[in-house]
Amino acid sequence: MAPARRGRFLLVLLVVACARSPARPAAPAPDAGFAALVDRLSEAGGFFPSDNLVSNETSYLHVLGRMADLGVTGGAYVGVGPDQNFSYIAAVRPDIAFLIDIRRDNLLHHLLYKAVFAEARTRIEFLCVMTSRPCPADATAWRDADIADIVRYIDGTAQDTARFESNVARVRDRALGMGIPLSAADLVVIRRIQDRFRRDGLDIRYATVPRYPAWRELLLQTDLEGVRRNYLADEASFQFVRELQRRNRVIPVVGDLAGSHALAAIGAEVAGRGLTIRALYVSNVEQYLMRGPGFAAFGQTVTRLPFDGRSVIIRSYFGRTGSLPQTVPGHYSTQLLERAADFVGQVRAGGYASYWDLVTRNSLPLRREDRPSRRPSRSYPHSALRLGRSKPLTDRYRAPNLARGGHRTGLRARRPEYWQ
Repeated sequence: MAPARRGRFLLVLLVVACARSPARPAAPAPDAGFAALVDRLSEAGGFFPSDNLVSNETSYLHVLGRMADLGVTGGAYVGVGPDQNFSYIAAVRPDIAFLIDIRRDNLLHHLLYKAVFAEARTRIEFLCVMTSRPCPADATAWRDADIADIVRYIDGTAQDTARFESNVARVRDRALGMGIPLSAADLVVIRRIQDRFRRDGLDIRYATVPRYPAWRELLLQTDLEGVRRNYLADEASFQFVRELQRRNRVIPVVGDLAGSHALAAIGAEVAGRGLTIRALYVSNVEQYLMRGPGFAAFGQTVTRLPFDGRSVIIRSYFGRTGSLPQTVPGHYSTQLLERAADFVGQVRAGGYASYWDLVTRNSLPLRREDRPSRRPSRSYPHSALRLGRSKPLTDRYRAPNLARGGHRTGLRARRPEYWQ
């Protein structure tokens, strides 16, 4: 074959090969503003003895129905911890989100998520990259798949060590391109987190404690109407969070909620953008802040945050099962919702007498049948109007029997659970 013809033939083969290979999403241009904002809002990190790679709150979606009724949408979102925040973000649809945690590892974890959102075009690709599983050949055909089918695919597919090493390299390249200074130790932490997701897959859980829910169960959780509302439950929710990440509108921050800088700086940033904080998710952090002077400092900072009439505070309660009206049988945690204005007013009026006072005084009813009715029913007893509750969890994930001493009682915890 003549050299010129051979060259054209090789060029054609190259074009065909490129066309057949899956397109890797292009990395966005580095945004110096993103890195500068993370640095400006953050403060020195603190220590916490256990990991927190996934939540342990099976009740995390139970507030979404009431939040929708209250018009909690838009504005800014502020939350603590790992990826349960993405489900709240998908529901609230904020213009910008700030994810604050006392541990620098949480910031690194969110840089990993940011990189994976950039790598993955669909939900199944996202979970495949996170767990180092090979993607199906027709990944785009899974866009409208039920999350239960996606979970079954991940569970039925073995992790791939070579793919893991490739993912580590690609995530490292993307993380280093975000503009945030990362040390060799930071890159080791990101790799360690990736390795946990590779080894455990969807069985990964908070602090590796067997009684806590696996990531699988959190993905399949429902709201109080029985609807799956995790950010990976439908493609539209996933794509909203992915686009917010692409636009550098999900800002990880290192900070203590009781600290003097990070939370106040977030509030100033939100106000400077002409926004209000529509949802502040604090998990059960206040339980620990109340053991010292931290809660008073946190409360004073919150009174100065930019809220409006639709702003709410989301918290989690880990106590005696069934001790609160919002508790759903079979769930280890109870999700609570308070209007931000009620919290601010109570702090200014003298504060809360105890943690129990905090979780009971102004917590809103979540089930429709438990809310005050403007027009009492004339024909049916109240019991006949009660809506069905979400299904109890399987025995595998039920809270341990109190009689066996396996569950905490009251407000005393056997293990620290600072950032859920």
